[in-house]
Amino acid sequence: MLKHLFALLLLCLPCTVLSAAEQPAGPEAGDTTEEVRTRLTPLMERYMLDELKALRTEMAQFRVNVKEEVVQKELSVADKAMNYANITVTYFFYLLAGAASVLAIVGWQSLRELKKSARDYVETQMKQITDTYERKLRQIERELQRKTKVIAENYREIERFQEVHGLWLRASQEQSPQAKMEIYDQILHIKPGDLDALTHKADAALMMDERQWALSLCNRVMQVDPQNAHALYQRACAHAGMGHEEQALSDLELAVVKNVHLRHVAAEDEEFEPLRQHPRFVELTSDVAENT
Repeated sequence: MLKHLFALLLLCLPCTVLSAAEQPAGPEAGDTTEEVRTRLTPLMERYMLDELKALRTEMAQFRVNVKEEVVQKELSVADKAMNYANITVTYFFYLLAGAASVLAIVGWQSLRELKKSARDYVETQMKQITDTYERKLRQIERELQRKTKVIAENYREIERFQEVHGLWLRASQEQSPQAKMEIYDQILHIKPGDLDALTHKADAALMMDERQWALSLCNRVMQVDPQNAHALYQRACAHAGMGHEEQALSDLELAVVKNVHLRHVAAEDEEFEPLRQHPRFVELTSDVAENT
């Protein structure tokens, strides 16, 4: 670049010299300019020719360098492409080799064997699922049967309760001891060993002057519930009617302790007429004893 600038300065120099020489300076000055022009013209031409030659040489070398760089770039790109293709093909063959190794390990099963294995696996899984749901369904069925049985038992129990309740209502409305006795027997048939039915049956037996029967019924109740106040009271009535004073007073005392209300019932009950004047009976049925 500096060489080109220097060449331009040299080209401009003769023009400057010529311009200065063309100014009027007298006869001697004119002669000097012609001489200088004659001496400088061949030199300038030679210099310009050398510069043009140098420029052409540099341009040719520049073209060569550019072509070399382009060729190197193309070779680099081609080398990278070949390397990439080589790696891709190598990995592809590695993949094929791995797949072949897997097939060799598996045993080179045929498509038919694979299909059979898949069918067997599916059938096994379906059988397991079916068995699981069958077990769950059987369990649900057993649970439903159990609940149905419980519901049926509850329904029968409700029916028995309603039937027994109706019989108790009938017994409360009956005036005849024999009719009451039949109703209590029906209740005992539905609910064997019902203590309330036995004690009320003993009461009906007392009304029928069947004191021994009443005593037997009260003893059955006492075997199950020794603290039953109603049974103690009925047995006291039976003993009083049979002349067993001490036993009657002992049962009455226990009954009054269990149920204070029986004190007033005994004071008005005709079954205790034989004990009416007995001091202990008077003490058990008096209000003073209650307050005590």
